[in-house]
Amino acid sequence: MKKSLGKVLATAFLGTALLVSGCSSSQPATTTGSDALEETKELVIYSARNERFVQPLLDSFAEETGIEVKLLSAGESSVNRIMEEKNNVQADVFFSNDTGAMEYLRLEGLLQGNTSQALNIIDPMYRAEDGSWVGLSARTRVLMYNKDLISEEEIPKTLWELTDPKWAGEFMITRGGNSSMVAHIAALRAEWGDEKTKEWIEKVRGNAGAVVNGHGDVRRSVGAGEFKFGLVNNYYFHQQLSEDKDNNVGAIYPDQGADGMGAFVNAAGVALIKGAPNEANARKFIDWILEAEQQKFFAYESMEVPLNPAVEANPIAMRIDEYKVMDMPLQELGPVWVDVKKLIEEAGLDLDL
Repeated sequence: MKKSLGKVLATAFLGTALLVSGCSSSQPATTTGSDALEETKELVIYSARNERFVQPLLDSFAEETGIEVKLLSAGESSVNRIMEEKNNVQADVFFSNDTGAMEYLRLEGLLQGNTSQALNIIDPMYRAEDGSWVGLSARTRVLMYNKDLISEEEIPKTLWELTDPKWAGEFMITRGGNSSMVAHIAALRAEWGDEKTKEWIEKVRGNAGAVVNGHGDVRRSVGAGEFKFGLVNNYYFHQQLSEDKDNNVGAIYPDQGADGMGAFVNAAGVALIKGAPNEANARKFIDWILEAEQQKFFAYESMEVPLNPAVEANPIAMRIDEYKVMDMPLQELGPVWVDVKKLIEEAGLDLDL
């Protein structure tokens, strides 16, 4: 029986929290209770994203504004660091690749609301209800396959088909604690309920030919023909297409049938940290990064898809309005985070390798 989201949320905080990354947003208008924010010439950003996608944007912002930007690329530990520093806030903005972690921070009271009009270009499905975080680009879960080993007609068309024993040893997945895997399973849990989701994890873990640390490992191995297909975010497929070799790959967006639930879409984005020492600059940065020029640059560099519908996507990427997506606002991921990790472990898929 499908578990209602209310029941999922009710059990969300049964353990201690170890989060991954998220997104967020902010504005020039003050919500701190003072009439004006203090003007500074510094901005501190904690980032869970790959530095090569983030640093060029920060350099441009610094050049345009004269504001010195200090970047700490802390990966998955960014969220824990923000939580540890809640009584002595050091960062202004969190640059994340996962809305679930960001929404968790918001629920913990660690993000600052934002009513900037700049946020309105992003669908409410991909931003916090109080504007504290906002998505910038979409990453969709796909099955990437090697065209020399399997055809589009042969590859599974739904995620549930991965439980079929005939696929044993033929595909790859990441470890259970990978941030994208956690978010995806959280979404499946909201759709299917605990029992069916746990069964899916157990059977997929049993069928997988390899469980690896990250999606880069999956895309390179599938591209090299070591496995027929793998479960990845779509931009890893785009990256493999752009390689000089091992690029004869394709991808299908699962669960696209009339009765299908659609593909799961997560988002990378930015969040405004509550108590930010340089809040005025943080709000200025979030407004700036939502401008079309920055949106396009970021999406082209990361090979993700802009959430601003007016911004052109990389030609090799399908827009999110070209396929069926799961009907679930990303705000619903945050509360179930810790509980989902426990479910993953109980089902036998290791969080870490």
